[in-house]
Amino acid sequence: MSITAIILSGGLAKRMNGVDKGLVQLLQKPLIAHVIERLKPQVDEIFINANREISQYQQFGLPVLQDESTDFIGPLAGFELGLKHANYDYLLTVPCDSPLLPSDLAQRLLNGMLESRTDIAVASSGGDVHPVFCLMKKSVLPSLKDYLTGGGRKVSAWQKSQKYTEVDFSGLNLNSMADGFINLNTFEDLAALELQLSN
Repeated sequence: MSITAIILSGGLAKRMNGVDKGLVQLLQKPLIAHVIERLKPQVDEIFINANREISQYQQFGLPVLQDESTDFIGPLAGFELGLKHANYDYLLTVPCDSPLLPSDLAQRLLNGMLESRTDIAVASSGGDVHPVFCLMKKSVLPSLKDYLTGGGRKVSAWQKSQKYTEVDFSGLNLNSMADGFINLNTFEDLAALELQLSN
């Protein structure tokens, strides 16, 4: 089954002094480049959701979509963009700052969704749920639009209002599972990961 992906890079990165997180370097390569590399074998098309540094993001050769709302409403703005622009029936969302995302993310979320006959599948590991690592059917778009119009912003609250399942990725990665879904919110996080990967 064909899958569209959108990489969420539209946030304000307040804990990184406002630096655009997707463009921060890890091992001499922007974080988003690591994400693209891991996603490309898994999906059929990729969009980037970014609201700043547009020309830099365009250099990755993928369509760059900007939030339609100007008040930074969070990840769900990227979800909505992906659902609107996707050429396929399934949309995968991932953050721009998770360079070690699982190489079987799309397939395992799809399997989980098909087995449970749900419309949304979300990754979990080690007891934690990772709402922005999400696969959804394009048919959930009207519900998401209604939720946003009503002022809703919480990703997990909207997801759980749908036919929803969680797919457990615990213990199935070569790295510690936390790494597969690690997201780098601070320069300290980045330095620690760089050290770990260099060893």
